Amino acid sequence: MSEFFEFMKAMLNTFFGGFWTIIKGFGLGIAGIFNIGRYVEIFKQYDPSFNIGSWLLSILMVILMVAFLAGIVYLIIYFIMKKIRNRRTYVSQDQLLSEVAALNREVMKAKLDRDKILAMKLSQFGPGAQVPGELEEGLAKAGENPNAMQLDKEGNVITDQIRFMKLAQVDKEMDNYVAPAYDNDLSLEEICERFRNFNCSRMGLYYEPKIIRLFLSSFGCTRLIILQGISGTGKTSLPYSFGKFTNNDAEIAAVQPSWRDRTEMFGYFNEFTKKFNETEILKKLYEATYTDNVYVVILDEMNIARVEYYFAEMLSILEMPSKDEWVIDIVPSGWSTDPKHIVDGRFKLPENVWYVGTANNDDSTFSISDKVYDRAIPINIDKKGVPFDAVYTPNVSLSYSHLEALFDKAKEEHPVSEINLNKIEALDDYVIEHFRLAFGNRILKQLKEFVPCYIAAGGTELEGIDYILCNKIFRKFEALNLAFIRDEIDGLIHYLNENFGNNTMLECIAYLRRLQKLF
Repeated sequence: MSEFFEFMKAMLNTFFGGFWTIIKGFGLGIAGIFNIGRYVEIFKQYDPSFNIGSWLLSILMVILMVAFLAGIVYLIIYFIMKKIRNRRTYVSQDQLLSEVAALNREVMKAKLDRDKILAMKLSQFGPGAQVPGELEEGLAKAGENPNAMQLDKEGNVITDQIRFMKLAQVDKEMDNYVAPAYDNDLSLEEICERFRNFNCSRMGLYYEPKIIRLFLSSFGCTRLIILQGISGTGKTSLPYSFGKFTNNDAEIAAVQPSWRDRTEMFGYFNEFTKKFNETEILKKLYEATYTDNVYVVILDEMNIARVEYYFAEMLSILEMPSKDEWVIDIVPSGWSTDPKHIVDGRFKLPENVWYVGTANNDDSTFSISDKVYDRAIPINIDKKGVPFDAVYTPNVSLSYSHLEALFDKAKEEHPVSEINLNKIEALDDYVIEHFRLAFGNRILKQLKEFVPCYIAAGGTELEGIDYILCNKIFRKFEALNLAFIRDEIDGLIHYLNENFGNNTMLECIAYLRRLQKLF
């Protein structure tokens, strides 16, 4: 060990000795330059041999040497002082910029307060009312031009500013829109079959016939569909390929963890720029008001943020019984330059749009609440599709009017039988008695609308009932204390077999067996 310390000592001595030599040499060099005694000794050594010319040249050389040294010292001092002055200038500039920014914030705040006060005063006068001259002058000053806040007969602000740039562009593009020739001779079952073959032959996607039937049948009873399951099973691909299949690409919105309110869906009005920052979702919805096409908006990874926050308003509006009530407030008031289909700042949601969310259940996501599940149709895609052969299948031009007519026809021709409705009612009483859960009118209404569409798409009545009961009713058991209801599940399975028949409610029974295995 002592040999190592000797080695380390020798290495460090050499290393730091080099640094010392550099410092020592630099110091000796400076001392040599200003060694006045040495200069005197040199003069004394050569003085006896100097003549007049030599003396004059010697004095000139000394003057040049002194001037050279003085110049070096001057340059050093000059650069140091310049650095100090620049530093002070930078500090002063930073202070000025901070003060300017603070003043700008105060001006913006004052302007917003003024606009709010003017808006409050303006709200006291009805549309088309005579506005007092003093208030009219203040309103005019609030805009970009003298006429910025004048009102027309409908109460819209008269202005030449365009605040909805993307929507205005849609208005312009749709002036010359020509509707395609729709394939209005297809049945629901034919659409399902062609869509499945299209996925296989054109998209390289393989789905079971039941998944296709569930997906299309869900359109007949709700505007919100949730595709859930493990990653990589084609949840996003299904609605995406449906857009390709119908010649109308789906709008994919990648949900972000920061989404908290409706502005993430539609955008917001910037009070400073007087522009509305439209989202691509709003643009797609606005485009849908012009056509009879079928539109799909994909909320990808929808539960990476809380769905009941950013989609709350949509959940309420889409529940309205009359589609005429599907109206959202985009801005507080109307402008004369607003898009054609935004009236008085309000926008009526188009009927031909469905919202499809994809959901993964892992540590990075939130659980989807019952409020959302009750209003949606969840579809579980838990396994990869099995490849199969299909003939080349072209796209179709599918109209919303034809699709709705198919759903209405299915509900008329394939209503849920009275026998099964009575069995479902009795099952409701059984579940209330043993599990303290009730179906609710909303779920029963969805069942009555979903099952006929599922039958028309090629399924059977009991398959549709089985799916709804499993994914809308028994799914709620997960919120109960499974340890206490474990024994009751056996009785429920026996009840299902006894009332609906053996080997009929297969999905419900398989799900209930999985719940039993959890404890």
